[in-house]
Amino acid sequence: MRLRKLLTLSATAGIFTASGPAWCQTSGTETPAVPAEPNGAPYALGPPDLPPAAPAAAPSTASTGLGSDIKAYFSSPLHWDQSDWTWFGGAIAATALAHHYDTDVRKHFTMNLAPGQKVNSEDVKDAIPTAAVFLATWGYASLINSNDGRSETWAMLEAAGLGGVSAYALKYTFRREGPDDTSNPNQWFKGGVASFPSFHATAAFAVGTVLAESGSDDHRWLRRLLGYGLGVATSYERLKHNAHWLSDTVAGAALGSASARFTMNRTYASGSDSNLALEPVEGGAMLTYRVTLP
Repeated sequence: MRLRKLLTLSATAGIFTASGPAWCQTSGTETPAVPAEPNGAPYALGPPDLPPAAPAAAPSTASTGLGSDIKAYFSSPLHWDQSDWTWFGGAIAATALAHHYDTDVRKHFTMNLAPGQKVNSEDVKDAIPTAAVFLATWGYASLINSNDGRSETWAMLEAAGLGGVSAYALKYTFRREGPDDTSNPNQWFKGGVASFPSFHATAAFAVGTVLAESGSDDHRWLRRLLGYGLGVATSYERLKHNAHWLSDTVAGAALGSASARFTMNRTYASGSDSNLALEPVEGGAMLTYRVTLP
């Protein structure tokens, strides 16, 4: 049990990311008053044809672009604050709880299989919904010539890419056997096709979270229904096709969502704001997570 917790803790490291540089500027000194000649004209301080001094070069701004995002993404644990560590702890707890039910969930989806029978691979089919959402967002943004839509499409692509790289790094570090290869959910470092975490779930939640939390608030409920529904449906299909353990999909969901939050913070850095709050409502209170984007 101690080994199981240690592996779960290590495998989910690096799933919450947020970082950004800060700049400050000092004020200049005042120019001393120039004494006047008897006729009222100011004294000449130098040759009249002397050119004015060139203005000081402005300080360079923080580097931007994909390269900067990649560097910030993988170094972000060095800059985590209390809120980040809280989310990280929550992801570990959720993954550990899911790991407790890995065997039960597998039995539910394989109870009708004959001994030794395997489910046909559905890797391509299970990736189609995520690809369709991305292409639809890109196509609509191009059709109406929307810069906001293009930014949203780029955020989807970057979130899925960063999350996918992290997922594959974890896969081939821990090399966990999937439920289609073994009935034991604790077969780590065994080689073959790695199972933990689910790449499909990571990509689906990365794209879906961007869809859910970006854009206008006019149809926020619909965006969240489609976005998070994409992630949940994809994870369910991976379990149904016996391709992953439950904890694989939960870890993938956390990794994909965190990658999306990181990407949106970088994409909409000018004026983004997010917080977790407890808001009073009639008859009680409601826990909310708010993201304000331009």
